[in-house]
Amino acid sequence: MRHTTVADVMSTNVISASPEDSFARLAAMLRNAAIRAVPVVDDDGTLEGVVSEADLMAAVAHAEGDGRRWWRPRHIRRRSPQAKAGATTAAELMTTDVETVTPATRLPAAARTMMDRGLSWMPVCDEAGRVVGVLARSDVLTVFLRDDASIRAEIVDDILRYVLLADPSAVQVEVAGGVVTLTGELDTRVDAQVAVRLTERVEGVAGVVDHLHYRTDERTTDARATPMY
Repeated sequence: MRHTTVADVMSTNVISASPEDSFARLAAMLRNAAIRAVPVVDDDGTLEGVVSEADLMAAVAHAEGDGRRWWRPRHIRRRSPQAKAGATTAAELMTTDVETVTPATRLPAAARTMMDRGLSWMPVCDEAGRVVGVLARSDVLTVFLRDDASIRAEIVDDILRYVLLADPSAVQVEVAGGVVTLTGELDTRVDAQVAVRLTERVEGVAGVVDHLHYRTDERTTDARATPMY
């Protein structure tokens, strides 16, 4: 079965800042690139933190004596302390507690991390901690751009033929807009359950309509075979 990784969908054209970058340069960088946050890296490209527009706004508010808490893009695990008075460089403004992902991470795992942590964006780092890309929610959703024909082919070839060793003609597989309808008959109840569960895991599948039947129910067979004392 197909397994998309972060490397397959991440954006590699990364705009990054250095720890010495000034407030003005950071503000211009975010504005010109129309982004809400930027990774801060050292000379080797190793991630040191993230500066967001919220970090800049908090610093401005702090300088004016406004104690309000500004909204922060969801790319960090928890909120950092209020901006330091007089913070003017990326090193002073950045958040260091940043959630990251690796290029080899499978996309469903990365999506679960983003969902569980409430993240909308994550830096992608290699084993040495160097930033090699960024992953956004829009990147994760690209798996649902698969065409229906390729989804159907994977279900028929990989699940029915290879995993269940079933005759594909016994099951009608219809895919429309990522929604799969399975109709037909398999050997056992377990086979039918496995077919549905594996189909749900196929990349690009938005939902499964189960119209499967089975010839044998193992629960009934096992009950008949159990001796009574």
